[in-house]
Amino acid sequence: MKLENLEFEKYHGLGNDYIIINDVEWKIPEEKKSKLAITLCEIHFSIGADGLIFVGNSKQADIKMRIFNNDGTEAEMCGNGIRCFSKYVYERNIVEKEVIRIETLKGIMVATLNIIQEVVVSVQIDMGSPILNCEEIPVITEGLLNKCVNEPIVILDRIFNFTAVSMGNPHAVIFIKEQLNDDELNMYGSTIESHRKFPNKVNVEFVKVISDEESILRVFERGVGRTNACGTGACASVVAGTIIGLFKKNTPITVHNDGGDLKITYTGKNVLMDGPIERVFKGVSEKIEI
Repeated sequence: MKLENLEFEKYHGLGNDYIIINDVEWKIPEEKKSKLAITLCEIHFSIGADGLIFVGNSKQADIKMRIFNNDGTEAEMCGNGIRCFSKYVYERNIVEKEVIRIETLKGIMVATLNIIQEVVVSVQIDMGSPILNCEEIPVITEGLLNKCVNEPIVILDRIFNFTAVSMGNPHAVIFIKEQLNDDELNMYGSTIESHRKFPNKVNVEFVKVISDEESILRVFERGVGRTNACGTGACASVVAGTIIGLFKKNTPITVHNDGGDLKITYTGKNVLMDGPIERVFKGVSEKIEI
């Protein structure tokens, strides 16, 4: 199948970058979406991105978001991606609301836009309630554990303690005293991502706590690898830190990603994520074979 003059826009949230296509107009065949993500997201030979987002119609909400990682796998949710999506649909006049209900594989998400002179400069997402039950995340446990909190896991030459949280996608959050360098992040992150404990694989977060209101996050994202930021990972890290007692409920936590900062608040029920987004460029891909 050939696609000619495919219109797209590229956005990033803290360096986590996404290509967005209006699938209401293009109607890409379902069986071609995964291949298109792989093709467009490839660096050097194409546009290059962490993922591809499709805008679709929804019968349940104002609009529908589908997101594919750069390896072609479909993700349930993405915190940075949904903020980019929110800016796109508002500024393209697809949804003319300052509070947008968005259908995702996780469920209905609510985006509240911060608009200055008709430009969306930041977005707060109500990420809903975290999932902490091991079976639902899912995590394979050796006992009858309902939750995985500070569970030890042997990875290569180290023992880490992880707390499992799902924000619609699975996360293993690990608190460490000193942050890992890039080589260590790739080595340990890739090994944990595909560990037998995680049947659907897992996003891996390494977190250094600076204070009870601030942390540094580095992430190895499932199906992507090391990324500059991860919205759902930042949310999962604050939930895990609150459970362990490192953070407090109803207190905004500044999470420093490689690409910039997010403000995450865990109420004990829902998780709120605030962060900026930017449009990088828009363009036309003249001819694509998928």
